[in-house]
Amino acid sequence: MSENTTDLPIVVIGAGPAGLAAAAHLLDRGLTPLVLEAGPHAGAAVREWSHVRLFSRWGEVVDPAAEKLLAPTGWVKPAEDTYPSGGDWAEQYLQPLADVLGGQVRYDARVTGVSRTGRDRIVDADREAQPFVVHYAGADGHEQRVLARAVIDASGTWSTPSPAGGSGLAALGERQAADGVTYRVPDLKDPAVRARYAGKRTAVIGSGASAFTALAYLADLAQADDGTGTHATWILRRGISGSTYGGGEADQLPARGALGLAAKAAVDGGYADAVTGFRTDAVERDGDGRLVLVGEDGRRLDPVDEVIVLTGFRPDLSFLDELRLGLDERLQAPVALAPLIDPNQHSCGTVYPHGVNELSHPEKDVYLVGMKSYGRAPTFLAMTGYEQVRSVAAHLAGDHEAAERVELTLPETGVCGGAGLFDEPEAAGQNDGGGCCATPAALTIGTAPAASGGC
Repeated sequence: MSENTTDLPIVVIGAGPAGLAAAAHLLDRGLTPLVLEAGPHAGAAVREWSHVRLFSRWGEVVDPAAEKLLAPTGWVKPAEDTYPSGGDWAEQYLQPLADVLGGQVRYDARVTGVSRTGRDRIVDADREAQPFVVHYAGADGHEQRVLARAVIDASGTWSTPSPAGGSGLAALGERQAADGVTYRVPDLKDPAVRARYAGKRTAVIGSGASAFTALAYLADLAQADDGTGTHATWILRRGISGSTYGGGEADQLPARGALGLAAKAAVDGGYADAVTGFRTDAVERDGDGRLVLVGEDGRRLDPVDEVIVLTGFRPDLSFLDELRLGLDERLQAPVALAPLIDPNQHSCGTVYPHGVNELSHPEKDVYLVGMKSYGRAPTFLAMTGYEQVRSVAAHLAGDHEAAERVELTLPETGVCGGAGLFDEPEAAGQNDGGGCCATPAALTIGTAPAASGGC
């Protein structure tokens, strides 16, 4: 690498938890980060689920290097044993951290492409000596570019939810039914959103923490004065088994265990009916305009008013197309990382802490970190992302011993168990839920939904 290349910043894509932690670790190592954030604020994706509470405590979602950077500002860390909502996390931690970074964070900067200067992905000659060129568009669409010595993609997967279709493609008619379909856990404290679901029949597709959360929220609504007649149909692609509802009281993340228990309470209490072994093939409308889900086996479910699709997320790799990435053909995660996070084998806690070696690609000095690194695997925890960026920053600073050292112990068990065999419900687990360990948790049935930011 030439001297002028080493003087360039390290571009970090995304000002979410992993991206900002990466910037903090790079600064701690004497390196210069430049964070490009597509949204107008830090934690833009997190703010979109500000109404939902995490199942990780504050002590588990604050990065040590970030805390060190914040300390001189007078920032006070919230009580470690309390649970933040998404809004709390964004407003009380992510935004203050971005504010400390100042001009090293650029907002309304959506990355549209990354390559090597003067080299498309075909060209070998002198490739590694060339700096990266990162194109990004502002809020007005005007495109700019910046050169970088390395690129850390922490853009997450929030912008690309998986569809309802059991084949991984949108079900026939799914796009045409967009006015009655959402891919997010609804904020039932918002009056307009609450009115959309109150007294209605809603299908919830998915089996991870997001689905548990939606079921719990809808069950709470059904018990409220304004929610009479609210009912959920819970659609699972596999059967119900002992692991369907997660780790329960045995989970070392208690709030995560409570999620599955809340979903079970929704079913046991009659607020939700479970439909098992159903893989959605089509979304049709009946004569009244209600939505009818049709399965691959020809089953037609009773009409519903709304559909909440919570079948996971997938990485947007389109703007990395000119880079030589080594990705697993199933999970779309780095090849060396994929066996460690395979949801057929691993829960959140059984994922071995990993770093730069597992995150490396054929293209030198480009790293996918955070939820983005897990591709389609739903077993991610925030603290795993913090360990990733600590290792990557150490490597980029030349401290290879620190880069390969493990500095993380994860909680064991929980809702992120292996998925089991495709058609054996008794072996089924939680492979359909999106980002189950990164997705926030719900409260117990019979309580109000978690407050939004600042509570």
